[in-house]
Amino acid sequence: MTNVSQESKVRELKDLESVIAKAIKKVGGRKENDLCKYIPVSSGGYIHHFTLRKMKSKQPTELSSMIEKFIINPPKPSVVTPKQRAPRGSRKRRDHITFTKGQLDKLLNLARVSGDKEMITVLSPKKSLAACKRDLIQSIRQGVIDHDLWNDYVEAGNAHQALAASITSEVSLF
Repeated sequence: MTNVSQESKVRELKDLESVIAKAIKKVGGRKENDLCKYIPVSSGGYIHHFTLRKMKSKQPTELSSMIEKFIINPPKPSVVTPKQRAPRGSRKRRDHITFTKGQLDKLLNLARVSGDKEMITVLSPKKSLAACKRDLIQSIRQGVIDHDLWNDYVEAGNAHQALAASITSEVSLF
């Protein structure tokens, strides 16, 4: 960079600083970010403070002209209404798929036919400990060994123990 361009850049920054100081004084603010509410943006609302900082270093002449146009030149600068935004929590997730009982049964049968154990465990309804115990005893009486049924029983037993442990720990706190 040449010496002349450095001097002009320094002069631009000094001019910008004086314009910013004048504008802050006019609006009765305390810092640069207070000016944002008075500078409109083409997309609606007022300029973001990050954009103001970026323009200060990258486009000082443009920022200076915007400040003069919207804050210094008008007799009484007006506050720009903020951009309309969606309320918090209004964005619903639409990627959840809901299945009917019949559709779930079809998917479960397809998983059984293909032998996909993970899909079977995900899609099969969770049984209570008593129901698992009853089914396991019935399969033993029939002489059928069903490893999935045993795994369901163990899983239900572990869930029951975890629930009982959490209840006793909560009761002991009182």
